[in-house]
Amino acid sequence: MIRRRVVLASASPRRREILDQLGVVHEVHPAHVDETYTPGETAPEHVERLARAKAAVVAEAFSDALVIGGDTVVVRDGEVLGKPSGVEDAVSTLLSLSGRSHTVLSGLAVSRGGAVFSGISTTEVVFREFGEETARAYAATGEPLDKAGAYGIQGLGAALVREIRGDYSTVVGFPVPVFIDLLARAGTPYTFHPGADAP
Repeated sequence: MIRRRVVLASASPRRREILDQLGVVHEVHPAHVDETYTPGETAPEHVERLARAKAAVVAEAFSDALVIGGDTVVVRDGEVLGKPSGVEDAVSTLLSLSGRSHTVLSGLAVSRGGAVFSGISTTEVVFREFGEETARAYAATGEPLDKAGAYGIQGLGAALVREIRGDYSTVVGFPVPVFIDLLARAGTPYTFHPGADAP
């Protein structure tokens, strides 16, 4: 069993929940980086670059730790859908996704000893058809307002989803298969050890 200080460079409660689920004892120190797209940057390049940047900037203050950074975007017809600016924007975004598929891309990075290992995961999500009344009722809960694509699949937003083609944890924002791979690449392989400090 490998015991090492683990720092999550994100304030996302969803990422915390997944680490807790995996038994990974960790602390939270959110990264603050410029999330503006660079000229010509694709969505996959963007999420991986930001995940690496978040891990690297927090690792500067925690050189002895394994630092995890992540970023997630929602893409519909080639357009990146960020967090809605308010209720009306959330309703508009939700209606644009009704009865259609979109893609969720999550980048993840692990920094250890000055080296940064990263990867991305892509999952297709299909929404059921719904109208404005449903979109407004969901937006009124407040849940969509701080989430890319204006929904949270791990919460009430699950009621909007008809099908997932790929990894569920990618949609939540912390692709577990990528994380397990990155731990191995960083020389700290994940081990099942209930109640212990994992990884």
